[in-house]
Amino acid sequence: MFQHIEAFAGDAIVALNEAFHRDLRPHKVNLSIGIYCDEQGQVPAQHAVCEAEQYLAAARQPKPYLPMEGSARFRNAMQELLFGAGHAVLVQGRVATVQTVGSSGALKAGAEFLRQWFPSSGVWLSDPTWDNHRSLFESAGIVVRTYPYYDPAGGVRFDAMLAALRELPPRSVVLLHACCHNPTGVDLTHAQWLELIPLIQDRQLIPFLDLAYQGFGEGIEEDAFSVRLLAQAGIPFLVANTLSKSMGLYGERCGALSVVCADDRQAERVLGQIKFTVRQNYFSPPAHGGQIVAHVLGDPALRASWVRDLTGMRERIRSLRRQLHTALGRKWAGSDFAYLLSQRGMFSYTNLSAEQVRRLREEHAIYLVKSGRLCISGLNAGNVERVADAIVAVQ
Repeated sequence: MFQHIEAFAGDAIVALNEAFHRDLRPHKVNLSIGIYCDEQGQVPAQHAVCEAEQYLAAARQPKPYLPMEGSARFRNAMQELLFGAGHAVLVQGRVATVQTVGSSGALKAGAEFLRQWFPSSGVWLSDPTWDNHRSLFESAGIVVRTYPYYDPAGGVRFDAMLAALRELPPRSVVLLHACCHNPTGVDLTHAQWLELIPLIQDRQLIPFLDLAYQGFGEGIEEDAFSVRLLAQAGIPFLVANTLSKSMGLYGERCGALSVVCADDRQAERVLGQIKFTVRQNYFSPPAHGGQIVAHVLGDPALRASWVRDLTGMRERIRSLRRQLHTALGRKWAGSDFAYLLSQRGMFSYTNLSAEQVRRLREEHAIYLVKSGRLCISGLNAGNVERVADAIVAVQ
């Protein structure tokens, strides 16, 4: 019956992570998978999250199905995190939000919604982007193309990006990274976002923002700049966000999809259609992770504790960037590693070739993804010098 089924090629990053765990070399370093790890190489258990879990366990609450759109408390908390409490789009009821199975689930639900209601629209992704972006949209039946983005010399090919977007048909979907661009760590500046807004309005494009790392760039409020700018400009758009990373809740799949509409009537209809999409896929989201998020964000003391922990994580990443930058500069005089300091978030695009990445893995037990993307949080005080030595060695 199943003899014609082809083997799954596998996910490259997951396969690389599995190879890392099989590697018996004691000095191995995992800089591949996009997970925040502490100095001991573990995902930290944040105080606020542990307190919320203890509260939920003691409450002994029943565990019924959530509504298709998810918990109202979670959805309200995620909306306020994106737009800020009391924002006009929230007061006016113009945002349709559903709780999803992580931000991947939010992206897929958004893709299904767009395919249904904007069937002739393609989606344009930055070059490069997170690998799964293409798969999520193509599996929804949407044609995927790319626009220029990363400049190997540093920064964004912004003029080329604008030129490409000016040629798009109206109602084309443009996926934009709100902050901490994955995989490059290179973000649009505030000035570039401000220049992009009139183009989006003039061409009637549909922005779809991916905000997976809120708080890892400049701060929780600062990293929502692009979301709030689009809302202020009155542009309809979609945004997928998650707290899986910033609260260390990777396995709990705490995501949301929000669609900003022109008025509350449109938002009600959009919410209904996305609920229908959810019903066709997984019926209702998981409850536990959303309960943790809602409890932390709804308790002032726990929220303050979470902000402190997240600030510590962000500052540690910045410190590791500086340490690697210093080590490489000392070991490879005359080379420019300024990109390590200007890029933001957990990832850095090193411009290492696939062959150099292979040599790092085979000769030095240092694991990066094929593109040369390096996960900064995999570094620590005990391995940063050796990582710098290995990078120099494969040049």
